[in-house]
Amino acid sequence: MTTKQKEMQTDFQLRMDEEQLLNCMRCGFCLPDCPTYIETQDEAASPRGRIALMKGVVDGLIEPDEDVERQLNLCLGCRACEPVCPSDVKYGHLLEEARDIVNKHKKHSLPTRIVRNLTFRQFFPHQNRVKKMMGLLSFYQRSGIQKVVHKTGLSKVLPTHLRSMEKVLPSVPPYNQMKKRPTHLAAKGMTKLKVAFFSGCLMDTMFLETNNATMQLLQLAGCEIVIPDNQACCGALHGHSGEKEQARTLAKRNIEAFEQLGVDAIVTNAGGCSGFLHDYDYLFKEEPLWKEKAKRFSNKLRDLSTLLVDLGFDQTKMVLPEQTITYQDSCHLRNVMRVEQEPRRLMKAIKGASYEEMHHADRCCGSAGIYNIVEPEMSEQILDHKMENVKAVQPTTIVTANPGCLLQMKHGIEREGLSDSIRVVHIADLLLEAVEYK
Repeated sequence: MTTKQKEMQTDFQLRMDEEQLLNCMRCGFCLPDCPTYIETQDEAASPRGRIALMKGVVDGLIEPDEDVERQLNLCLGCRACEPVCPSDVKYGHLLEEARDIVNKHKKHSLPTRIVRNLTFRQFFPHQNRVKKMMGLLSFYQRSGIQKVVHKTGLSKVLPTHLRSMEKVLPSVPPYNQMKKRPTHLAAKGMTKLKVAFFSGCLMDTMFLETNNATMQLLQLAGCEIVIPDNQACCGALHGHSGEKEQARTLAKRNIEAFEQLGVDAIVTNAGGCSGFLHDYDYLFKEEPLWKEKAKRFSNKLRDLSTLLVDLGFDQTKMVLPEQTITYQDSCHLRNVMRVEQEPRRLMKAIKGASYEEMHHADRCCGSAGIYNIVEPEMSEQILDHKMENVKAVQPTTIVTANPGCLLQMKHGIEREGLSDSIRVVHIADLLLEAVEYK
């Protein structure tokens, strides 16, 4: 064992939650729900297999080598294993801790260090930089440059999966429009609740129109809305990628931005963000003061669909032209926030449209943050099965509650040549469309 591996093993012994590692009974209930195990039939690519690897490193029975790292990286982090675990093992926490330890001791190549530094430290923590970058993307789309790139074949310099993803990006609003964001909105009609809106980073730039739709729905439901302008990226990509210190920094910024607002709820509309925000207290397990602050923050967290159902929005008049709607669950919304029925209840309340449940709608689509970029082969395998299930339903509209899922499903539709017959929309956009339909 090398010196670095010994140091890594020591960190595993000091930092891994041994009680959680021991809680895993190796019963195998997680296997039928784990996408990578389903694809590989490899025990090491299952939740209990990965926990066994972590425990083996802690006990000194396994070296923390590239094979261990490979299995940790191959995991989507979808946490589908958690709802079915009879021992309530917090697998997601174990995975994030292990990845952080590996990243701390790993010597990345120079290009990787540059990319990680730009992504995790220079880009996502700075919302104005995100806006400026998305402003450049908007110019690329609106100026005609994108059309030239496609016609001349210049896009072929990109890997196939990235080329397909570039095609399905939403129409990004201009930079000036992204800068003009409200910080307070009154309810339409009687005020029932005062809420704060977690607007996110990509959601408030690339998916700005979805955020606008979300706020309009909240107003219609009787919510006064506060949108703090000092909030930050949720930190999910950092936490899932072995950058927990950066995730903690962002979490502190968000907790401070929301803690003095005196609101009834903090509303989110992105499943990936929701799941990570929900677990903020775990980030501060060694900092009692911040852990308590994080608990208060998380206790106020509500998904958009849950809040709308609580406010009786499913009784609102919603109509759409005849179409078949199906739903692709956001993994973290379902498996961490445990929000499952509320989005379906809202969709089923729309007159004129019929709802059809998709087989394995609760199974990951293969997006998983940046997983479809760093693990394209496995991501595409998982998407293959997802598209088989889509075709079986023959929907007109696929609804999601997370931006990554939305892009991945659009990529699948584009890949299968179904763009002319199937659209993919965020649930907020669908609901507003149904409310405003004449």
